Amino acid sequence: MKKSKKKQIILYDRLLVWLTLALCITGLIMVISTSIPIGQSLYKDPFFFAKREIFYFILIFLLSFVFLRIPVVFWKENSNIILIFSTLLLIFVLLIGKSVHGSYRWISIGVLHIQPAEICKISSFLYISNYLSRKIKEVHNKFWGFFKPMSIIAIQSILLLAEPDLGTVVVLFLTTLSILFLSGAKIKQFFSIILLVLLVVIFLILTKPYRINRILSFWNPWKDPFGNGYQLTQSLIALGRGHFFGQGLGNSIQKLNYLPEAHSDFIFSIIGEELGYIGCFLILLTIFIISFRAMYIGQKSLEKKQIFSGFLACSIGLWFSFQTLINIGAVTGILPTKGLTLPLISYGGSSLIINLIAICILLRIDFELRLSENQALPKEN
Repeated sequence: MKKSKKKQIILYDRLLVWLTLALCITGLIMVISTSIPIGQSLYKDPFFFAKREIFYFILIFLLSFVFLRIPVVFWKENSNIILIFSTLLLIFVLLIGKSVHGSYRWISIGVLHIQPAEICKISSFLYISNYLSRKIKEVHNKFWGFFKPMSIIAIQSILLLAEPDLGTVVVLFLTTLSILFLSGAKIKQFFSIILLVLLVVIFLILTKPYRINRILSFWNPWKDPFGNGYQLTQSLIALGRGHFFGQGLGNSIQKLNYLPEAHSDFIFSIIGEELGYIGCFLILLTIFIISFRAMYIGQKSLEKKQIFSGFLACSIGLWFSFQTLINIGAVTGILPTKGLTLPLISYGGSSLIINLIAICILLRIDFELRLSENQALPKEN
């Protein structure tokens, strides 16, 4: 008599979990490595930033027990409230925000420094996904159906530009346009919006001298290596020193107060210097696979007619992809410098927490998808 073997049912994406953990651990190690010199010079504590990063990891680990148990329908029903809350935070940061390098991007609450722009990203994608789940036919057939979500993004973009934070605006617009394209919006609608956005971006660049200087320094940073091109030239030096296998973990020279923001926006340069081409390739491959898994989960959800979950998962994947693209582009001199972190790697409490909350939501979407599939299967005798 043959014994029937029961197939083990796995209700979560193990690859997504392990790759996220791998990126987080790598990010923590690199933050410790890159932040020791700046921590010593600014706070007389070489592990100042490392301690804060560990605190953020502990905090999000505790919060994950909550967020993983929140059903997807909660995010759908409360997406408008979350959007309003994030918009109010964008207004508050302009009134009571903490100025760093001339930008008002943080609200300080005790030991926590909240960056409303990070909350704005996920709130916008929750709203867009909810809107498409209700009005997808209107998006297909009417220009107003397409323009309405773009107008909401435009309002948030105006507040973000007042900080100023052009990098987040670019991520919001690229992700929103991509999601609307995936939803089946007409091509001619995209051309009108893209043309308008290009005109606005050109106007914004021309009206602020520092933005013009950034563009000029991005084209030829070596023309002014100790002025506007300083950060980019130091970044390129770090990447050049890394070669194929790198100088070894902890052996970077550029992090010794030569490269500004080496532990946050430009951490990829130090990764290139210490871990070389191999380290850079593995990190980018890991982020790509996470983004691909998000898109795959989104596709499966859309096939099951779970519209909100599908578009939200795709939004998360596109968000991570575009933010990584812009960060790497700025570090390597392909794009002008933007104040955007490398997802799950760079130092930054708000960025890390919001990114991991997005991963928790993604895991929840996948869990509910797998649960519905297994419940639909007939029971074996």
